[in-house]
Amino acid sequence: MRHAVVLGAGIGGLCAAGALSAVCERVTLVERDALPAGPAARRGVPQGRHAHVLVTAGIEAVDRLFPGIYASMVAAGAPVVRDFSAFRLAPGGGAPLRLCGPPPEPFAGLVSRPCLEAHIRARVRKLSNVVIRDGVAATGLTAEGGRVTGVRLSQPLAADLVVDATGRGSRAPNWLVELGYPAPREERVPIDLMYVTRQFRQPHLPALVVGVSARPGRARGMVLFAQEEGRCVLTVSGYGAHHPPREPERLLDALASLAPPDVVSALRAAEPLGDPVVAHFPANVRHRYDRLRRFPPGFLVLGDAICSTNPAYALGMSVAARQAEMLRAVVAAGDQDLARRYFRAAAKPAGAAWAAATGGDLALPEVPGRRPLSVRLAGAYSRRLLGAAERDPVVAHQFLRVAALQDPSSRLVRPSMIARTLRPAWRGDRP
Repeated sequence: MRHAVVLGAGIGGLCAAGALSAVCERVTLVERDALPAGPAARRGVPQGRHAHVLVTAGIEAVDRLFPGIYASMVAAGAPVVRDFSAFRLAPGGGAPLRLCGPPPEPFAGLVSRPCLEAHIRARVRKLSNVVIRDGVAATGLTAEGGRVTGVRLSQPLAADLVVDATGRGSRAPNWLVELGYPAPREERVPIDLMYVTRQFRQPHLPALVVGVSARPGRARGMVLFAQEEGRCVLTVSGYGAHHPPREPERLLDALASLAPPDVVSALRAAEPLGDPVVAHFPANVRHRYDRLRRFPPGFLVLGDAICSTNPAYALGMSVAARQAEMLRAVVAAGDQDLARRYFRAAAKPAGAAWAAATGGDLALPEVPGRRPLSVRLAGAYSRRLLGAAERDPVVAHQFLRVAALQDPSSRLVRPSMIARTLRPAWRGDRP
């Protein structure tokens, strides 16, 4: 393929540009924002100042697209979890998981979103066949004979392939309709989530990663990550009537009902870096491009433009990176039936993230929505699974591998895992 255009220079777009540079003669990356030279928050990524993390499968995907980038982030000061003693996670909202020993490396990307984006952007800038055009907005697609032939900027830009990685606000469904194609069916699970974030000069933290999920009756959760340059980031989230307070002191008071006491004490003694910032996430949204029977050749969609899930589950960037790897593979295999092959592949990580996020959200009675029998049964099993993970390291490690997109969710319903999950707590555990 001669020329590909990628729209959007977020994590998904940068990974897509890197992936396509290996299989296309030229790649043009188009971004509406003026891109900063180094790590900096930008207008087009308003959620960028909140807590972000690449789960294991995401880091592995980024490192395959840009070899050595994980090591470069660590060398630049990214914290590394080398032992599970530096990791406290209570995904059921109760006791932390029982974990022991060193986790696989890379385990999690503990860098801020601006820092991660800057590292990947620097690698993309070094690719000889990639051109970045920032400060330019795409207004639509050009097409001829039913095939997409480029994108409309200030002047039309011709391309053999256009990839939309513009995120949750993607206009791809409207563009398809303008070209005479059907828009994808939209799945939506409203959750009315609000999250409040504040950064601190890193105190003496008892753990590099702390996470407590919302649970029925207490529809709030929190995460605390150590970050580069001696900082840490706290994000407290809540659903509906359980939105967290925005005021600094009240935010820490709310944290006291969620986090371990030593974590709360460390943050009360820490130096805050700026005021709290607030974001709202109204709904999980998935566009079923994989179910369209008609789709224009020369056009694909990636990342949050396909599936945007509750950020508390920290899966969006990792899904986009994995889809970029899949994009590289399907384009390398040829143009024949490209859209069907790509969307079928991209649906797998998107579907895993969708199931995890919507299943977790609908397990909370505070989240409105229809709960068919399959969802209720899955929720009941998940509650038992998380309870078992609090006392059984085998269940905890398998749960983490699924949560990090390393293993399919089917691993959690193997006979051996069901037996450990349903085993009465009084019988004890055998690591």
